[in-house]
Parts: sequence; structure tokens; C-alpha cells
Amino acid sequence: METIRSLARGATMLTLALGCAAAAAQQPPAPARATRPLAERIGHTDPARYRQLAKVHDGAGTMAFAPLLGPDALSTNLIFVHRGVIAPHSGIGQHFHHQCEEMFVILDGEAQFTVDGRTATLAGPAAVPDRMGHAHALYNASDRPVEWLNINVGQTKRYDNFDLDDSREGAPLDPVAQFAAVKFDQARLKPDGAVRSRRLLGPEVFATPWTFVDHVLIPRGAALDGAAAPGISEMVYVIAGTGAATVAGEHAPLASGDALPIEVGVRRTLRATGGAPLELMVIGIARDPAAKAAYAATLSAR
Repeated sequence: METIRSLARGATMLTLALGCAAAAAQQPPAPARATRPLAERIGHTDPARYRQLAKVHDGAGTMAFAPLLGPDALSTNLIFVHRGVIAPHSGIGQHFHHQCEEMFVILDGEAQFTVDGRTATLAGPAAVPDRMGHAHALYNASDRPVEWLNINVGQTKRYDNFDLDDSREGAPLDPVAQFAAVKFDQARLKPDGAVRSRRLLGPEVFATPWTFVDHVLIPRGAALDGAAAPGISEMVYVIAGTGAATVAGEHAPLASGDALPIEVGVRRTLRATGGAPLELMVIGIARDPAAKAAYAATLSAR
């Protein structure tokens, strides 16, 4: 969960849009996770549920967001998936996480990403991983809202933050980003049967059990079938298109803006059912560091 400062600096810290994620993150995963029907475990983007916030991590202006998934979504250390909109000339101030890491994603427009005090403008759809212990921020310098997504994974399910009182407004810009950044570029996907995919970020990028970020495109009528590697859970976010998910024998529809949690060892089939391809971001989160290391050892050298 994101813990956000109130409108006045020094006011009581608010427990916001993640619901009670910070408190829940310190509790064992809810038993209901395994018993709730698949359709109820999928998070859906719903702007009507967004909460309007100001000065997020001492950032400029306002944004609106709501949780898609919380710490009870998976047994692994996914802390949250958030979806929202950053208003023009607004953003998330520079801050640290010392026991968790996250990835800011912009789905359209452009925004200024900062990592460790270096700032560059990136056009969406794009993402920047924010490693544990490295300061990061996001600012929308444009005159139009930016659609935004954030994923947070921890050493445990406990969220932490340390704000720097730095909105990054007017920050000097590097012509080339001096930090890791990726684009969701369909032209760079490689075929694997009917499905096309690309590994955007591998296990070496992350310090937590976060293991990979993949970009996947499933043509109409085709499917991504199988299970993640041993010891790895998945969070699947639908970037575009419609489809159907079968997870451990349960069925549920998928639509743009949905977030689907898939437990360790569970077989899944993700099928494109609409008139356009089903475009996905697939996040892998290991059960523990040993499972992550075992998975990394199976990867071929580049």
C-alpha cells in the first residue's frame, strides 16, 4: 500500500487508496484468497472508485487512484497493484523504499521519470523499475492527464517509504535516461508459436523476489497456456483487448485494465476472445530468494 501525506505537510499520515494495505501487509495472507471464485480475485480498473489525492509523497498537484490488487492477492510478496490518473502538472514526489521496490508505468502520453535524482522524459507506454533503496519520482509536465499503473513487491509484505520533500518540478532533464527503462513496443515482440512476447526485465534487475516483467501479445483465437516456472507466481495485467482466463480449472472473462493473480504452481490458459489481440504485461514473483535463484539458473546466457 502507498501511505500518503495529507494536504498539509506535517499532518497525520493517511492510510489511503490501497485500503488498509500497509496494515494488512503485516498479516498472514487471507485464507479467502484460495477459496474466493476466480472472477472475484481479479482486480478491475474502475475510475468511479478512484480517490483524489494531493501531494503524494510530497509531489506536486493531484492524482487519483485505487488498488486493483492488495497484499492478500498472492502468497508471494506482491504488496499492491495500483491504477490511476496523474493530473496535468502533478506527480509523485521523490522517495525511497528500503524493504520493497516498485515499477511506475505510464500507459499513454509522456511523463518525467526520476531515479536517484536524474530525470528524463519518457513517452508511454513505458515503465521504469524502482529498485529497493533507490530514490524515485514521477511528474506529468504536460497539459493532459496521464494513465498510470504501479506495482510494488517487497522483501516481506510490509510497505515502507521515506519521502525527500522533492516534487521534481522544474528538474533538469537528461536527453537520455540514466536509469533502466522499458517500452511496451509490439514491433519488438518475438514469436513463440502463435503468441509473441519479449522479456522486458529479468531477475537481475530486482533485489526482492520480483523475478521478471514480460510483454505478451496473444492473437485473436490463440492462447497462452501452461504454468509459470516452479516457485514463481504471476500477476497478469491486461494492457488492451478482451479475453478469457482459465486458472486451476476456473473460468473468468478478462478485459483491458484487469489484474489477474496466479498462484505458484497453478496452471493457466489466457485466451484472446475479442476482435483484437490480447496484450498483457506478465509479472513474475518468486516464492522466496532460493526459488528466484533456481529460476535464474535455468535461463540461457545472453
